[in-house]
Amino acid sequence: MEKLWNIYCAEQPDFIAEIAQSPELERLKDVGMNCGCEYTSFPFFKKIERYSRFEHSVGVALITWNFTKDIRQTIAALLHDISTPVFAHVVDFLRGDHLKQEATEEQTKEFIAGSPSIMALLDRLGVDIEEVCDYHKYPIADNDTPGLSADRLEYTLGNIVNFGFGSKELVAELYSDITVTTNEKGEKELAFRHIEKAVTFAQLSLKCSIVYVCDEDRYAMQMLAELLGREIAAGDIDAADLYLTERQIIDKICTTEQGRAEWERFCSYSHILTCKKGECESLKDSQAFLQHNDLEFREIRAKKRYIDPIVAIAEYDKAEIARVSELSPLYRDELNRFLQSPQDYLVAGY
Repeated sequence: MEKLWNIYCAEQPDFIAEIAQSPELERLKDVGMNCGCEYTSFPFFKKIERYSRFEHSVGVALITWNFTKDIRQTIAALLHDISTPVFAHVVDFLRGDHLKQEATEEQTKEFIAGSPSIMALLDRLGVDIEEVCDYHKYPIADNDTPGLSADRLEYTLGNIVNFGFGSKELVAELYSDITVTTNEKGEKELAFRHIEKAVTFAQLSLKCSIVYVCDEDRYAMQMLAELLGREIAAGDIDAADLYLTERQIIDKICTTEQGRAEWERFCSYSHILTCKKGECESLKDSQAFLQHNDLEFREIRAKKRYIDPIVAIAEYDKAEIARVSELSPLYRDELNRFLQSPQDYLVAGY
């Protein structure tokens, strides 16, 4: 995927590049944004390009710098994924945190403190670790759903391009319409200047949201989490290995014949079968079941990520703000359908 960094900020400060060169950030070049789904053979995920946590982290930092010119907020944004393990939110599934997906953020301060190069740079810049170890304290960098923050904006724009939902030129057009306003809670938030741009972004972001919880995505993440769990239980990998690169952990998994077979099976998933609870027995009579009699059905629930961005209605000479769902009945209906869509059925991959 073409990098969007030049769109995010024409000025790319030296301190971002310096911190990004640390081994801890460099590791994120081999930790993907699509949580292992890109290793499967599901048609949608098979076609996408590699999109790394490193690329995302630098992008979030550049967006934050563009709108704040604040070194502490920007560094916090840059470091927010430093403790992300291999396959990212798959490890949340492994830890039973599949609905909140926050477990992977717990060690951010520890990872920063454990990096001599980052700590030396912070010292030279006159920045205390407490000012950059939690980007949640800076609402431009991160805020609560359904707000628009640098983090949500970056991975949404990145995936709009990566998923083929829109061009780099469209992303640049949408980004140029963004400003900073004060939201209904009195906090700073990224917002659009024009309704048309905001609606376009919101609808594209919802398309991404649907991908994040589609049957293929949820099944891949659950099965990869189970694979990792079995490898840990067998002693073939340990918890520390989750903070290697994805290439390194795959090599470790494939060291044993059993591990290699399980990894190859995971990578082979290309189709999804679904059924309501209590109806799976009927599948025994189906051609799909006869051909794939080792199907593993799971009921898998996952966090629904979505954005309902603000429009600063300056064009109407009013000191008002409104969210897209208030201004667009179409988007409101689409968002409600997504939020109400069930996940209480069984899925199996083959």
